Amino acid sequence: MLRRQSSQERLRQQGGAPSLPLPAQSSQRAGGQASSARPSVPAEAMALVVHILACLLGTGSWVAINGMWVELPLLVPQVPEGWYLPSYLTVLIQFANVGPLFVTLMHHLQPGQLSEAGILYTIISLGALACVLLAFFWQETSVVGGAAHSTALLILLFFLSLVDCTSSVTFLPFMLRFRARYLTTYFVGEGLSGLVPGLVALAQGVGVARCVNGSLAGNASGTGLRTEYQPARFSIRFFFLFLGGMMGLCLAAFVLLNHLPAARQERAKERFRAQARVEAGSGLQAVVEEQPTVSPSESCWLNSYFGTGRYSWPQVAYIFLVLAWVNALTNAVLPAVQSYSCLPYGNSAYHLSATLAAMANPLACFIGMFLPNRCLLTLGLLSAAGSGFGCYLMAMAVLSPCPPLLHSHAGVVLVVLCWVLFVGSLSYVKLMIGVILRDEGHSALVWCGAVVQLGSMLGALTMFPLVSVYSLFHSGDPCNTRCPS
Repeated sequence: MLRRQSSQERLRQQGGAPSLPLPAQSSQRAGGQASSARPSVPAEAMALVVHILACLLGTGSWVAINGMWVELPLLVPQVPEGWYLPSYLTVLIQFANVGPLFVTLMHHLQPGQLSEAGILYTIISLGALACVLLAFFWQETSVVGGAAHSTALLILLFFLSLVDCTSSVTFLPFMLRFRARYLTTYFVGEGLSGLVPGLVALAQGVGVARCVNGSLAGNASGTGLRTEYQPARFSIRFFFLFLGGMMGLCLAAFVLLNHLPAARQERAKERFRAQARVEAGSGLQAVVEEQPTVSPSESCWLNSYFGTGRYSWPQVAYIFLVLAWVNALTNAVLPAVQSYSCLPYGNSAYHLSATLAAMANPLACFIGMFLPNRCLLTLGLLSAAGSGFGCYLMAMAVLSPCPPLLHSHAGVVLVVLCWVLFVGSLSYVKLMIGVILRDEGHSALVWCGAVVQLGSMLGALTMFPLVSVYSLFHSGDPCNTRCPS
């Protein structure tokens, strides 16, 4: 009896199972083998689901305002404001920066008191509701100051601007909860927020024009050629409902990222922070590399650090200056003169540059997944190269309606290529700066969003008087432009 007990104890110590019952033992082994082989496929599927949700969340960040910009050619002829509507939209976007200002001040003055999830639910729902209301009330007007104005359109545009501006300081900090690789996917979605409405607008036929003989078109002023815009294939109401649907998908993605078990398993935990730098899950390389650290000789004179202390204060100032500069160029300065730089070369050049430049944004973010580069010198050189392309485009806008290479294919190719390289290079810089600041903590991403909005605001406030007040730029008519040879 004693000998049998000691042998059973030895079996337990050696990892052996009890002799009774054998069927249960075999089933336990089979279940253990199945559970050990099971996670490989579901882990990849879960990662793919979270990538899709992060992309949809990023798409909803600026899809509403980007959609408004591409729909302007159809809105302008039908509202009392006419071609002053883009100027109104620019001013409304700047007023809407009160949203990110409030969020940034709350994080700074009373950290932890602001419910991030509550703000995100509010602004995404508000954006979806505003898009749906626009579909039915955008033509409603009222008399203000003795003149008719599209009051419903302007009020709802302000709320859309408030939603999209506030997303810059709320979406990025929310993505800090997930592993680093999902931040790149978020930036891909943010790039798609400009591409998707642009493609839908192209399918709608926005801005498609042709040159017709004035006498045949009933032009009493003469028989010369004039530009005639073709009617849209589907209505403005359908386009606004489409934008509302995109915001609805963004809201659904946010809900699932909060509550889906697969998304919860992809949250960035403390034990994953160091591992994320070399992680290559689901076949995608992580965008986070080994980070440069501040040497003791460099850090001894610093009284305090920004974020984790990996970058000195001069480096932090450099990062934020580059971030503000590239966002001023890509979000305000060059978009304000895109039509002036492209339309003299024809409508095809304008649409090609707008569409391919929109594609360059998510493509640059996708490249950043596989070829990340956090070197500050490289980012500075890319910013300088992108600024060089921007200088060429600005020169073409200043020389409009008679830029160089006006009636040649080389001029069209050059202006389209410059737009693609300009947007692509600076989008890559913005992605890498976002990745750098992601590892510096929640506060760094809040400041990242604030600087993005600050740079965009300064760029818009600089260009607004030059374009709308002083009229320094002159558009070219591809049908009637006469230039000295």
